[in-house]
Amino acid sequence: MPKNIRVRFAPSPTGPLHMGGVRTALYNYLFAKSNGGKMILRIEDTDQSRFVPGAEHYIMESLAWCGIQFDEGVSEGGSYGPYRQSERKSIYKAYADQLIQTGNAYYAFDRTEDLNELRKQAEAKKKTFIYNAQTRKTLRNSLNMNDDEIKKHLMEGTPYVVRFMIPENICITMNDLIRGRVTVKSETLDDKVLFKSDGMPTYHLANIVDDHLMEISHVIRGEEWLPSLPLHVLLYEAFGWEKPQFAHLPLLLKPDGNGKLSKRDGDRLGFPVFPLQWKDPKSGEISSGYRENGYYPDAFVNMLALLGWNPGNDQELFSMTELIEAFSLDRVGKSGSKFDPEKAKWFNHQYLIQRSDKQLASEWKQWLKTEKNLEPESVKVVKIVSLIKERVNFVKELWDEASFFFEAPESYDEKVIKKRWKTDSPEQMENLATLLDTLEDFTAEKIDEKIKNWIADNELSMGVIMNALRLLLVGAAKGPHLGDIMEVLGKAESIKRIRSGIKTLLN
Repeated sequence: MPKNIRVRFAPSPTGPLHMGGVRTALYNYLFAKSNGGKMILRIEDTDQSRFVPGAEHYIMESLAWCGIQFDEGVSEGGSYGPYRQSERKSIYKAYADQLIQTGNAYYAFDRTEDLNELRKQAEAKKKTFIYNAQTRKTLRNSLNMNDDEIKKHLMEGTPYVVRFMIPENICITMNDLIRGRVTVKSETLDDKVLFKSDGMPTYHLANIVDDHLMEISHVIRGEEWLPSLPLHVLLYEAFGWEKPQFAHLPLLLKPDGNGKLSKRDGDRLGFPVFPLQWKDPKSGEISSGYRENGYYPDAFVNMLALLGWNPGNDQELFSMTELIEAFSLDRVGKSGSKFDPEKAKWFNHQYLIQRSDKQLASEWKQWLKTEKNLEPESVKVVKIVSLIKERVNFVKELWDEASFFFEAPESYDEKVIKKRWKTDSPEQMENLATLLDTLEDFTAEKIDEKIKNWIADNELSMGVIMNALRLLLVGAAKGPHLGDIMEVLGKAESIKRIRSGIKTLLN
């Protein structure tokens, strides 16, 4: 392994960052940190036609929310900058020229309409037009022109692109840290465009040049870039540069395993595919995010880390520090990983119940104030949280389980009334209210003891009494232990609810 480990995450600001992109950034970060290396953020914005306002800020905010930190980058700076490709524009032409001078690239003056016509003709024959060793010999490029013709076109400003010249009839052998040895025949490749006459490089040239100049030791990226690997390897060889080591990560798959996970899957099945909420600046369409859906960043990161990598044991919960210590590329799988929305919720549940009652209560108090305009005492909220946190996956779900602590029932579940409310229930509940009124120490322990003894003394059914009592206090067959509910409500409120409920159900 190289002495200086340097990896980069190099997104394009063409829209929101997909969770697959976050995972790529995460694996780069874990690899760098586990090997004492550096993590770089480079913004690849050479394709200005696809630039989306706000996307760059969104990417950086998303990664910061996830706790992925950079040693160098657009915000951090560093001695290998600038870290935004559009600010490196002046660098690339010299490298395109170098490839032309060494015979590894050539000028192509073909008109777009001519190439489109060739594509149509090929399609009519059920073939695919490829600009390669077979076709380039007959097309409008510098390989078929003398020096004077080439100079004339350049002087007159004829639009051109610089294409890489794929060598004829060779096998390109590459090594991938995840997939092993990969061999491709050169005749299957096309002469990719590297540079355009508007002075902007394409992804392929800019990417290779920047990785070399920034001394990137390992290129860890998504499987979708695997078809570009032969060209990138050939470019390194053409420049005479030492190649980085490559690792292509498996795809994130739909929950059913059929195909790559997309935004449409999230919309259809009701889960986010972006780390943060995104508002499209053109259409105004809002896409949901994990943060806004109530996920904790450490739960999201933990879930994402295990989609493609496994620690080699049964451990599922990892802090970022533990992930750094455990991570290695040799435990990243080759095949795609199915995303399970329910498992994602499970991870959030695990992180929620690990929080202290006080910490969780503080988070919920903020939610209560914002969403319900309630500002209850902290002691009460801490107690409620301790009773119900095991039942929920998200802070926002606490209300569904605990609204009755703040609002007395205004209606009562019809199914529960039919099943649990008996002819003698009104009298029994009134007697129980009178009994509870005599209790000085209104704690769950004393309430339980008093009710239990009263039921035994009167030879009543524990199930019948407790179910009827729960109906009056909560309005439904839900909630934690009744003694705990009454202790939180207090004696006056508990008795008030019992008597109010009797009156409502008698009517």
